[in-house]
Amino acid sequence: MLTEEVVLEALKKCYDPEIPVNIVDLGLIYDIRVEGETVAVKMTLTAPGCPMHSKIREDALSKIKEIPEVKEAEVEIVWDPPWNRNMLSKAGRKALGLE
Repeated sequence: MLTEEVVLEALKKCYDPEIPVNIVDLGLIYDIRVEGETVAVKMTLTAPGCPMHSKIREDALSKIKEIPEVKEAEVEIVWDPPWNRNMLSKAGRKALGLE
C-alpha cells in the first residue's frame, strides 16, 4: 500500500551530494501528499543558491517513481520556511557530528 511512510523510506535513498546525510534526515522534506497512485512532495534545500538544485530534485523524483505503486509524482522546491539546522533529525545531527 502506498503511504507517506513508504515515500519517506524511498526518499531516504536520496542524498545531497555535498552532505553525507539523506534528504529526510537533513529535514528537507516539508510535505508529502499521497492520493491513490499519485505522490506530491514539497521539499527545500539547505540554501537557495544550492548549485545541485536540479540534481537533488530529479533524484528525489526518481526515487519516488521507483515505488511500484506510484503512477504520477511531483517534487516541488519551496523556500518557506527557510531550512535551518534545527530541522535535522537526530540521526542527521549524529551523522554530522552535531550531537
